[in-house]
Amino acid sequence: MIDKPRDYCGIFGIQNHPDAALLSYYGLHSLQHRGQESAGIITSHYDDEKSRWVMPAHRDFGLVLNIFDDPKIFENELKGRAAIGHNRYSTTGAAKNPANIQPFRVHYHEGNIAIGHNGNLANAKQLRDRFREEGVLFQSTSDTELILHLISHSQKDTQIEQVLDALEQIEGAYSLVMLTDDKLIAVRDPNGFRPLALGKVDGSYCVSSETCAFDIIDAEYVRDIKPGEVLVLDQDAGSDAEPVSYQLEPEHGTGTSQCIFEYVYFSRPDSKIFGENVDKVRRNLGKYLAKEHPVNEIIQKDTGDTKPIVISVPDSSNTAALGYVHENQKFGNECKYEIGLIRNHYVGRTFISPGQKSREQKVRTKFNTVKGVIEGRSVIIVDDSIVRGTTSRYLVNMIRQANPAEVHFLVSSPPIISPCYYGMDFPTPKELMANRFDRDIDAMAKEIGVDSLRYLSADGLVNSVKEANLSGDDYCTACFTENYPVPVNFGVEKEENEIV
Repeated sequence: MIDKPRDYCGIFGIQNHPDAALLSYYGLHSLQHRGQESAGIITSHYDDEKSRWVMPAHRDFGLVLNIFDDPKIFENELKGRAAIGHNRYSTTGAAKNPANIQPFRVHYHEGNIAIGHNGNLANAKQLRDRFREEGVLFQSTSDTELILHLISHSQKDTQIEQVLDALEQIEGAYSLVMLTDDKLIAVRDPNGFRPLALGKVDGSYCVSSETCAFDIIDAEYVRDIKPGEVLVLDQDAGSDAEPVSYQLEPEHGTGTSQCIFEYVYFSRPDSKIFGENVDKVRRNLGKYLAKEHPVNEIIQKDTGDTKPIVISVPDSSNTAALGYVHENQKFGNECKYEIGLIRNHYVGRTFISPGQKSREQKVRTKFNTVKGVIEGRSVIIVDDSIVRGTTSRYLVNMIRQANPAEVHFLVSSPPIISPCYYGMDFPTPKELMANRFDRDIDAMAKEIGVDSLRYLSADGLVNSVKEANLSGDDYCTACFTENYPVPVNFGVEKEENEIV
């Protein structure tokens, strides 16, 4: 509904806790922003009556609160002291296929194994073609299933060795939670594209795409899963035992390539990812935006004693807008942060709008202007990104109807010029506004109806993130620079290589 890239998934896992399924439910609820089409939880326990390990699952389309609205699911169905969960957003064509709802589970000669995946395998087409030649049948269109086939076909002796063998054959972006009969395994690809953190609650370890899931269950953040790390948590090892860690080496020797867009837009501001608070980084983005585009160089009209106002497009750009205002005020550039747009949080992705102007009407159901704040003022809108530009145009039109003196648009990231192939849903290159107008900023400003349009530079983006996060790790900026750190088979069809 909103003209933004979408992240494909959120994952959560917990080991050796009596309320494993319930805590996974709370964790997935906190990660709902990472995927809203389907969700699932799988647990593991030994069934005395059947004399074997079992992995019950509960998965369905919809939001977490709706899928798990019956307490009996946790009392009678999802038994066990270990669980993994998954929120999913998918490609359009594969979204309605129930076989694609994760986590996946299989039973093979070494026992049960379940998996939840956030990312995209760059060599999925080659792997799928190889398995098809061997006569392997696929149950889904997701590249996650390929990992399970690699594990089950491995000739290694133990299940952990089989998992490591499989991971050495995949490339691209992947943060994984895997559940065996008695172990929880957390994996992050050697480039570290997607975030994954380790926490602890009541003496039990848990893992999550973002630390906001730890807060809701009162878990302590321990550390990030390291790029290339395979962390094994053994149920029989006891709560005092340290996890066993293995290390994968990067296939292409590119080092870390953490997704910088996680800071710009995807992750919640109350989360810590890649070792730093998202809120802190976003305020830094606003700070650098102010250095490059101060208010006194933007405003064109004299509105008397009325200060220019800065408004954000809620919610992801709120903190960047605050950082922008604070930095301007610090150097004497007069401006004021105001709430000029109100977001309706109760509009679902499937909202059916009346009439024929569907997209514009959906924007109006999502946002509304505070006319008394905007009228007669010089307005600076701060947003985190522009993709196609359609939503930006509708928002500016709504603000124009409130009779401002002038309207300017600031973006706390560079122009998006290329798609992501590492676990995000982006439009094709020709659909991106920056490409449609050959990166002509004046033409793009005219397209969305503003007096001026300004972006944070690529150097400003990287410097603002690195200033806030002193870890020394590098970041993937491919969507802004076309510099892809891991080769991708660009000819693959989404339906054949579904990103999760």
